[in-house]
Amino acid sequence: QVHLVESGGGLVQAGGSLKLSCAASGIVFNMYTMHWYRQAPGKQRELVALITSGGGTNYADSVKGRFTISRDNGKNMVYLQMNSLKPEDTAAYYCNAKSTYLEFWGQGTQVTVSL
Repeated sequence: QVHLVESGGGLVQAGGSLKLSCAASGIVFNMYTMHWYRQAPGKQRELVALITSGGGTNYADSVKGRFTISRDNGKNMVYLQMNSLKPEDTAAYYCNAKSTYLEFWGQGTQVTVSL
């Protein structure tokens, strides 16, 4: 059974930092591209960042220079370091694992950035 479990969300003031973690189990982790998505109330889910099995990364323009995605294939973990947080970063953040044929989602973790 596949599980993606996010942690690390919370309430932070604007300008602060948070680090999200996603623990994956039940998949051959190094065969998956890992993603972080977010969804704010009333908005569509959007891709924040991705990291390939080889470590290649891509970011949404809105988070470039502030967020860093990383992975530890030995621990089946993916991380999202979020710095210089803004109120508009407030959303539920979801971990996603995608291979050629399969896709899995975590349950999400809430990030709230206050003024």
